[in-house]
Amino acid sequence: MENEKHHIVPYRVYAIVLLVLVVLTFLSIAITDIELGSYTVVGALLLASIKSSLVLTYFMHLKFDQPYIRIMVGFVLAVFIAVVIVTFFDYSFR
Repeated sequence: MENEKHHIVPYRVYAIVLLVLVVLTFLSIAITDIELGSYTVVGALLLASIKSSLVLTYFMHLKFDQPYIRIMVGFVLAVFIAVVIVTFFDYSFR
């Protein structure tokens, strides 16, 4: 822990990311009013994945972590995506 370099992120970056997260939250609320049929869920999941990637990258400092931690997070995300895809296939073929 003592050999690690500390990174300094300006508050402006956090403010911009927070503003983008707020805008995306309002978009995810607004997408429920738009009649997209079955694509409404896809749009909501897309917005949620963008928001989660922003939180992981900036607020949880994944951008500055070691590569093996990124690989572990990527593996967890891949498993989550596989579970979501299997769930959608199960729902669509019932």
